[in-house]
Amino acid sequence: MGSEGEMARKPRFLCLHGFRTSAAILKKQLTIKWPESVLQNLDLVFVDAPYPAEGKSEVEGIFDPPYYEWFQFNKEFTEYRNFEECLAYIEELMIKHAPIDGLLGFSQGAILSAGLPGLQSKGLALAKVPKIKFLIIVGGAKFKAKSVADDAYASPIQCPSLHFLGELDFLKPHGKELLLHCGDAVVVHHPRGHTIPRLDEKGLATVNGFVERIQNLVKQEEGKNTPGPNNDFYVGAV
Repeated sequence: MGSEGEMARKPRFLCLHGFRTSAAILKKQLTIKWPESVLQNLDLVFVDAPYPAEGKSEVEGIFDPPYYEWFQFNKEFTEYRNFEECLAYIEELMIKHAPIDGLLGFSQGAILSAGLPGLQSKGLALAKVPKIKFLIIVGGAKFKAKSVADDAYASPIQCPSLHFLGELDFLKPHGKELLLHCGDAVVVHHPRGHTIPRLDEKGLATVNGFVERIQNLVKQEEGKNTPGPNNDFYVGAV
């Protein structure tokens, strides 16, 4: 029975980093803060956003450059620039690294990840790739641009989703608002701010339960056990 679990394809997530950070930074944060017992059960593909940072990064001096951003926005976060191009870029990455089962996002990457299933269901994004099956949202929120939000949240987000809400995170109220649109969500609460949190005993149990569930869903969809790729954990080239 153990050997079957080892041979089953792991759920593969395209990992979208935060604003003006990078794939390498998100990978480092996750590998430091989440135990190997969680990471070894996921196939995580880390990718850089398409645009070099147009301004100062908040992680400068903590993590090394280069830094990237997914799209740009005005001061009120109500108007976006290069958004359609960003969606097309993510679609290309999902094709390149197929099969992608879900999206894992932090901050700007989490906002994108949580909004994409709704846009995809309306035929406004990711039309060339299979339906997003799972979400892992860390420090997330909703799109604020009305033209995008009206479509992204027109229907409940039905795929299983795992959300991390930090007690001191400035986005916590927005993360709770996002949860109202999620029909199959589980939540990990942590005491930190806007960051990738370490997992306490309760949080680890919640994460393990979510991972076990999506592993079973992937296994059911595959219909049979298939070997996974040789590299289960890598930074995808872009």
